[in-house]
Amino acid sequence: MTTLNAPLIQQAAASAAAGQHHPAGALYVVATPIGNLADLSLRAIHVLALVDVIACEDTRHSAPLLRQLGIDKPLIALHEHNERSAADAVLQRLSRGERVAYVSDAGTPAVSDPGAALVAAVQAAGHRTIPIPGASSAVAGLSVAGDMSGAGFTFTGFLPSRGGDRSKALKALAASPATQVLFEAPHRIAELADSLGALCGERPVTVCRELTKQFETVATMPAAQLPAWLAADANRARGEFVLVVHGAPELDAIAGPEAHDATLQTLIAALPLKQAVALAVELTGAPRNGLYERALALKRAAEAL
Repeated sequence: MTTLNAPLIQQAAASAAAGQHHPAGALYVVATPIGNLADLSLRAIHVLALVDVIACEDTRHSAPLLRQLGIDKPLIALHEHNERSAADAVLQRLSRGERVAYVSDAGTPAVSDPGAALVAAVQAAGHRTIPIPGASSAVAGLSVAGDMSGAGFTFTGFLPSRGGDRSKALKALAASPATQVLFEAPHRIAELADSLGALCGERPVTVCRELTKQFETVATMPAAQLPAWLAADANRARGEFVLVVHGAPELDAIAGPEAHDATLQTLIAALPLKQAVALAVELTGAPRNGLYERALALKRAAEAL
């Protein structure tokens, strides 16, 4: 564990942030590092030293971080299994005018981490919730993706783990032209790579592994190449992952109404027209009306032969 000069760090944090207003009776939602301790902001350090109590996703995880900073505060365990009940203890402290911080294990709370139910309960009780921004793996991954679609992004986080729900979510992701930001664990990354490769084809994907840590990896490639890239080195499947599925252009606007003829011809040969069009929409992400008109024209042309 890195040895820090805790008094000097707290002094620097106080110098940078002590002049700011930190109201009592408020919940401070504090972002912590996703791997690199140096990413913890001076403001976050000052707030953690200032509050009366710190609620943590896992006290065993947060306690060593606080010790490194020379911060000794009471800790409350507040995680996904007890968030609603533990929120009552936080509300009692806030009603007494105490300052409470909440930290998850890494990154920004309430973003694929516990915290949202706590924030909602605190706001419903009429207390302030104050964000202390910092590290976010989703935004960090997006920043190095080089995605030039300029159409915003959808934060998906972890996909459903169940087969049917997961398959449905993947198909919806592939059908959307918007940039998608995903999280994945190492034991499921190969499965996700196979699915993205099959559904997204040449659409670029940026895979970020172990962001801010020693073995950080960032690579961009067509989705179809992702399974082979992972398989080429066993180390590439280790660690925590952020994947950015780049935004896709509206294919019909670029290639014309015939862009999906091959798909439509295969489907209308085997299925009723409406069912064929519905499946084509799911597979291509193209607008339904355009696909329906094109499918109808193809069907009429085939019948005229």
